[in-house]
This record gives sequence, structure tokens and C-alpha cells, in this order.
Amino acid sequence: MASCRDSNGDLWELYEGKDGWRWRRTARNGNIVGASTQGYSKKSDCINNAERNGMTCMLKD
Repeated sequence: MASCRDSNGDLWELYEGKDGWRWRRTARNGNIVGASTQGYSKKSDCINNAERNGMTCMLKD
């Protein structure tokens, strides 16, 4: 799993699920406020989708 925190403190996580690569965004209060709606076969496609949905930080393994 890779993760990073953006400037407002939200945690972005990238992980491999049963159907491929997925991302989720968790607010500082612990609530999940965003997530991918599908699994991606390529990790890079998942990262691109997360960036289109607001991820501005660099993921670290």
C-alpha cells in the first residue's frame, strides 16, 4: 500500500484489491470522503484517476 497526506491533512491511500488497483481519501477526522469506483489493472491509471479527483501529494510505499 502506498499513501501520502495532502496540504489539508487528508490521507490518500493506493492499494491493490481483488479487482485491481484502488484509491481512497480519508479526512483528518477518519471519515472516508472519496474512493475509486472501480479497480484499475494498471497502477498508473489508478494514480491518474486519484489526481483527477484532487490528489496533490506524492505517494510513498
